[in-house]
Amino acid sequence: MAGRGAARIDGLALAFLLSLGTVVSNSFARFAYALVLPAMRDDLGWNWSQAGALNTANALGYLGGAVLARALVDRIGNRALFIVGMPVTAVSLLATGFVADLFWLSVLRVLAGVSGAMIFVCGGALSGNVFPDDPRRATLAITVFFGGSGIGLVLCGVGIPLLLGWGGDTAWPQAWIAMGLASLAMTAAAVAAAARIAEPAALGAARAPDRAERVAGADARPGLAWRLTEFVPSLIAYACFGLGYIGYMTFVIAWMREQGASTGDVIVVWSLLGLATLVAPWLWKRPFADWRGGPVIALVMTVLAAGAGLPLLNASLPAMLASAALFGAGMFSTPAAISTLIRKELPKPAWGQAMAVFTIVFAAGQIVGPTFTGWLADLQGSLRPGLALSALVLLAGAAVALGQKTAASEARGP
Repeated sequence: MAGRGAARIDGLALAFLLSLGTVVSNSFARFAYALVLPAMRDDLGWNWSQAGALNTANALGYLGGAVLARALVDRIGNRALFIVGMPVTAVSLLATGFVADLFWLSVLRVLAGVSGAMIFVCGGALSGNVFPDDPRRATLAITVFFGGSGIGLVLCGVGIPLLLGWGGDTAWPQAWIAMGLASLAMTAAAVAAAARIAEPAALGAARAPDRAERVAGADARPGLAWRLTEFVPSLIAYACFGLGYIGYMTFVIAWMREQGASTGDVIVVWSLLGLATLVAPWLWKRPFADWRGGPVIALVMTVLAAGAGLPLLNASLPAMLASAALFGAGMFSTPAAISTLIRKELPKPAWGQAMAVFTIVFAAGQIVGPTFTGWLADLQGSLRPGLALSALVLLAGAAVALGQKTAASEARGP
């Protein structure tokens, strides 16, 4: 009994250290831009479209990284791609603090997106194999991996506003340099954890076992252990997630600043957002373990939509805190719900490929969000229309997710 308890603690520690990859790839390389954006926009003289375009560049890189991961994961493996992605992302963040030209900033954002996608896709597959023989603990490890980046959100939420409040708008390069240095330290820990986790599938596995054939059907593509058409509702929902959440995460701090929020307000709201992502794995533990198919995805995205919509109704500090709590509870839990769906419905040889395909769809939606929201803001003179659209898209994705069926329900028949 004691041995099993120690193994559980050791496994959760591995999942936590692995989750430092999401701190680097998500909290630092993607979401921290929302905190730095107002200072960069004022110091560099950007309009809203240019400000949004920098996150679109990151999303384009993310799409490229997901495509690359899908192409390479069967030959190279999840672990190797994760280990390569970590230092590349860290160096990209560090270098961002040494350039001011929009073109070169965009190049670095693209690079961070490419390597960040490898971390996210392959880390998600690895986290599902922390407890290879215990489905319930495997689900917990997945949620810990995706929720752990809340640590990075809290660090950014406290550190960046204080730094910019002390140094002014021109201090934004120091924010990127600090994140780059922290990422290098986290790289060492996350890579060490990844090296201890077994590859979810033998490299070059070309044929799925009987369970996959039952899921995929006789017309599945050769060498692919699953059929995309069986997952259309969840794929559409994930595209809506990518399109909807990124508008909020890019511009919510700028929205708060426009409404007169203080540095203290920004710190409290962003920190609560991060803390909510840390609590989320335990909040969703039972639904993720017991539910199957689309309902859990739909529930998580509904909570996310509620968090995205609240600031438009009321921008007071209590409303923004409620928004942050709801959004944080759903943000990383949506990818965790998708990863859990993949783990329950597909065999291990398909996990890396499936995560890559879902990430490609998600990244395609994520590309459109920032630039379109910024374009609407320039057109309408306000961030409100784009933020409202983000909430509606998330709600639509929740509705579509309800149509996702499972292998178990298909086996029962109508």
